[in-house]
Amino acid sequence: MLNILVCCANGAGTSLMMKMTTEKVIKSLDIKVGKLHHCSLSEGKSAATQFDVVFCPLNFVSMFKDAEAKGTTVIGLKNVMSQAEMEEKLKASGIPLE
Repeated sequence: MLNILVCCANGAGTSLMMKMTTEKVIKSLDIKVGKLHHCSLSEGKSAATQFDVVFCPLNFVSMFKDAEAKGTTVIGLKNVMSQAEMEEKLKASGIPLE
């Protein structure tokens, strides 16, 4: 069971839309999810270690180096609304999706 965090700059519009895209990916890949949360980058940076996966815009990946060092998988997205990109990068991450 995965815990997933989605972050954008302010944690309002874009992260909510990313969360909706993530929900479609979860359903399409039949992934069991314990927690799915969206927030701002500042909140996400401090909470990231409590999650298995963090989705964020590509240019913010470096903000999560500490979480990556502690085992959180951080996935940067070029198009945060792309279900295909999210699915592809999640599958390529090596995270067990069952």
